[in-house]
Amino acid sequence: MTSARDEILARIRAATADLPADPVEIPRSYLPHAPGIELHDREAVLALFAERLEEYGATVHRAGTADLASALAAALPAGRVVVPEGFPAAWLREWTGEAVPDHPPLPHAELDSLDAVLTTCAAGVADSGTLVLDAGPGQGRRAATLLPDLHVCVVRATQVVSSIPEVMARLDPRRPLTWISGPSATADIEMIRVPGVHGPRRLTVLLVADSS
Repeated sequence: MTSARDEILARIRAATADLPADPVEIPRSYLPHAPGIELHDREAVLALFAERLEEYGATVHRAGTADLASALAAALPAGRVVVPEGFPAAWLREWTGEAVPDHPPLPHAELDSLDAVLTTCAAGVADSGTLVLDAGPGQGRRAATLLPDLHVCVVRATQVVSSIPEVMARLDPRRPLTWISGPSATADIEMIRVPGVHGPRRLTVLLVADSS
């Protein structure tokens, strides 16, 4: 008896039987950076990144490395915040809340009860106002960034690129990538926006100028 799987594979083989054996060159002539942005105009890239994030409903603060600790203390709530392994402890020296480690992994119910999650990121994309997390140092696991109601993310200016094609070259596709464009929200059939259905209702981004 022929299974559904065998039937599907047979149809795929029949449909692809006349394809050329040699690899086909794919044209890559699309725009590699955000429209209207010069690649070397870093301030324009950062301004677009902040603008797009704010359009999505995120709050963006800019700081230098010298005032990062005070900026974080102002951005974080005074309660309990999950802080993934690898997040620089020195950045929290002016904050008076409780940093809760996620090691061993906290139960989902406890993550949901915390006041916020604080992370770094792997990259930022200006054209789409997107944060990319890859579970690297200071970023933690995906559940920890989805369950608390507030996500505070520290982004270094040098991590921000102008477009998706640029950021793809920086990322390791073997890592678990989480792409975040603004606070979580969805809309029903009447286009009524409901925040926080699939993740944090609030997103605060602290954009840090590396040179200061």
